[in-house]
Amino acid sequence: MAERSQWIDLIDPTEEELRKHLPPGVRPTALAALLEPHVHDDEPRPRIESHGDYIFGVFLLPVEVTEEDRLYYQEVDFIATTDTLVSVSKTPPGEQPFDPQEAKDACRPTDPVGMFVYHLVDEIAERYLDLIDDLDDEIDELEDLVAEKPAPEVGHRLRELREDVRGIRRTLAPTRDAIHKILDDRIELDDGELFPRDVEIAFGDAYDKFMRASEALESSRDALASVRDYLQGKISVDQNEVMKRLTMVASLLLLPTFIVGLYGQNFHNIPELGWSFGYWWSWAWIIVTTAGQIAFFRWKKWL
Repeated sequence: MAERSQWIDLIDPTEEELRKHLPPGVRPTALAALLEPHVHDDEPRPRIESHGDYIFGVFLLPVEVTEEDRLYYQEVDFIATTDTLVSVSKTPPGEQPFDPQEAKDACRPTDPVGMFVYHLVDEIAERYLDLIDDLDDEIDELEDLVAEKPAPEVGHRLRELREDVRGIRRTLAPTRDAIHKILDDRIELDDGELFPRDVEIAFGDAYDKFMRASEALESSRDALASVRDYLQGKISVDQNEVMKRLTMVASLLLLPTFIVGLYGQNFHNIPELGWSFGYWWSWAWIIVTTAGQIAFFRWKKWL
């Protein structure tokens, strides 16, 4: 009976533990990449490469923490031979590592290693789709906040979401391209076939999911642009409202200023200066003109 394929999942392994499970002849660069801790958000670049006797892959998965309005990245690398898949999940600082258990549960004991890799990729594709859905919910929530929150607060969150979208694009595009290399038969082993025809067909489904995620991400980007335009329009309206109020205040002060300036001229022959009620006469003009302007502004619904 043929030996069954196996999937070994490791989380932040030591070099000794890693060498115990890796096939012989793994390149030092690949070993260093597997041991290097995940520090940067959207680095390293996702890829799948053939190293002769084995396939080396790197995947990054953005994770949206909706309760805290932030995004972080999980990294999972793998080494695949014709009989073994070794996946290495790296724990981001202060976060949770990628858990491939759902992908492992979808595998059958008789599946080849190439199908194991497919289930891993398919799980990542599904999580990308879920991520885009969460991102769309965040954008909808932000759009509702434009009319309720101060513009600086909304603008700050808008910039964060735009940066998140750019980061997701930087990881999603190379991941999609890496899967396409499998469909184009550009990933091969020197001895043996890791991705037979039925496995390639399965990878086609995963590639379609990455394409859907890419298209949905572009829609999210357009939605963010609409929110930005909405915010800019609201800022313009608010500024116009302030200018309108300042203009009305200036208009209300214009006539009283004119009246005060008129009677404040240093001429001797001003008839009202000799009136006993001249002071109240000027006050009456100030009150009447101010009340008239207020009534006019209310009639025009400017107040």
